[in-house]
Amino acid sequence: MIQQEIAQVERYYTVIKDYLVNYSMQVAAAILILIIGLWVSKKISKTVERLLLKHNIDIALTNFIANVVKVLLIVMFVVIALGKLGISITPFVAAIGAASLGAGLALQGMLSNYGSGLAIIATRPFVVGDTISVKGESGQVKMIELGHTILINEENVEITIPNKHIVGEVLHNSFNNSLVKGEIGIAYSADSDRAINVIKNILASHDKVASEPHAKIGIERFDDSAVIISYRYWAPTTELIDTKLDINQQIYAQIKAADVEIPFPQRVVTLKNED
Repeated sequence: MIQQEIAQVERYYTVIKDYLVNYSMQVAAAILILIIGLWVSKKISKTVERLLLKHNIDIALTNFIANVVKVLLIVMFVVIALGKLGISITPFVAAIGAASLGAGLALQGMLSNYGSGLAIIATRPFVVGDTISVKGESGQVKMIELGHTILINEENVEITIPNKHIVGEVLHNSFNNSLVKGEIGIAYSADSDRAINVIKNILASHDKVASEPHAKIGIERFDDSAVIISYRYWAPTTELIDTKLDINQQIYAQIKAADVEIPFPQRVVTLKNED
């Protein structure tokens, strides 16, 4: 038994030795081609990356293109090296094609997200820092990846949206800020101009309220017990709640300090005495 194993090892050794003797130059050439190929692909990939960044191409798209160039060059040099060893690449091409078809069907959703990510990066309907609303979700864009986009809302909660749910949808982009709507009721006997000026001064002096677009303040409607004054302003998305709470507190305090009556719901009842 041991002699058979020794004889088998000797046969393998003889085959390998004969192959190295007959094809040593081809093996050395193939290894040299692979080494040169790795070096060249890395250099060309870096050159492509620098050129794209020089022309202000998005960093995610730049990295994707540079990596694709690198992989294609490596594959090309591997094919050349296999040819040097006398290995036919036709079966490999067929196998790769079949595997690619199967992988494409299995990863259809992922590939759709990647394609949509490329479309977003190329067309730039929004950039990092913009505030967008899509598919019922809204927030400030924190990161744009090839497969998904990450938003952060006013509660500092991260929202991950697959890119295929962004491309082709109705998209609202308010850039850095979000719109805040508020209202307060004053009595019919109160001075509405004074109340509007109080709110206007608060919004104009607050450091978190955007100067553009301008804040809007005015009479919204007439309720049963109050005149409703509405105010709208823009504030940073990630600081929306803190800004809103602070401004509402200031408006309430300064409206009262200005002797502008804030009514509560009331009903007038008239009693008739038939006697």
